[in-house]
Amino acid sequence: MAAKHVKPKLSLAQVSDVLSKLYDLTTSLIDPLPSYDDQNFYVLSTNGNEYVLKIMNSEDSKNQSLIEVQTFTMSFLHENGIPAQTATPTVTGQLMSLEDLDCGFGHQKYLVRLLSYLPGKTISKIPLTPQILFEAGKMAAKMEKVLQKMDHPHIGELNRDGFIWSLSNLLVLDKYMYVLDGNPLQEVVKSVINLYKTSVVPKYPHFRKCINHGDFNDLNVLVQPDHDGSHKICGILDFGDMNSGFYIHELAITIMYMMIEHPNPLEVGGAVLAGWESELHLNEAERDCLFVLVLSRFCQSLVFARHSILMQPENEEYLMITSRKGVHILQDMWKLGKQHVERVWFESAAQYCASK
Repeated sequence: MAAKHVKPKLSLAQVSDVLSKLYDLTTSLIDPLPSYDDQNFYVLSTNGNEYVLKIMNSEDSKNQSLIEVQTFTMSFLHENGIPAQTATPTVTGQLMSLEDLDCGFGHQKYLVRLLSYLPGKTISKIPLTPQILFEAGKMAAKMEKVLQKMDHPHIGELNRDGFIWSLSNLLVLDKYMYVLDGNPLQEVVKSVINLYKTSVVPKYPHFRKCINHGDFNDLNVLVQPDHDGSHKICGILDFGDMNSGFYIHELAITIMYMMIEHPNPLEVGGAVLAGWESELHLNEAERDCLFVLVLSRFCQSLVFARHSILMQPENEEYLMITSRKGVHILQDMWKLGKQHVERVWFESAAQYCASK
């Protein structure tokens, strides 16, 4: 992020005050949760109810209309059978509140929401069997189909033209390449960008538009044990990266993040693809661009993590979680090449479907 003190750093005492003032809540436990740009807390009230308090960074807090759409989206998905959080109203009946707070570097305005707590553990904490990967692909596609039915007065806010995490904006990486100066990975990233320009950009007219969750990652998907000893998906978190995009973007993002947690990353794509296509079949152009778009997301993760570390060196450990693992996968995929990786993915997807 460009500004230096945008990430909130509320003390536990400040959090307690906010919860009391806005929600008339007294707490028995407030526990910090990891976050990229915002501040999140697990909250246990004295009456036993569990919540997640989200304090948006001061920059994103300026766009209340966008946060309103994201909050509405969670409720819409919840009502349509997708396991998303819902917002708890304040004592005055608002689903979010803009609060003037001092975190140690002057008063700034932060948007505050109290969300329902979804039990479960992140998908990163369990073995990624073909079945749970299939379910991840299926859930991502089901979510996209539900989002197609959604309407809201501010839905136009999702046309986030300058949003750096949108796969439509991959070419913005050119401006950030200095963070890889002296790193041999710089050449791989440049090569992926060039491949995107030549093979993906011309295909955009053939991609099907939709609303993307945009961050279907290994820390935003919750699972719990199923009756047969396997796991099922029980929650989807963090709608802060929502944007107007394309079906193929959501699939590429899902594959990329599931690869991060797998001991044999190349095996991931087939099962996720099979799950996705059980709900939404790819067209020829989408299928042809999947490999490059997965690589593109690895590049975004790698470059933006390093850029964020320059802004927030104290948060390096969290910022590098995905990027550190992704470096080797990106290098390996690039060496294997499009033809080899696609053959593995598409053949294993077909085999998986045939065995179902």
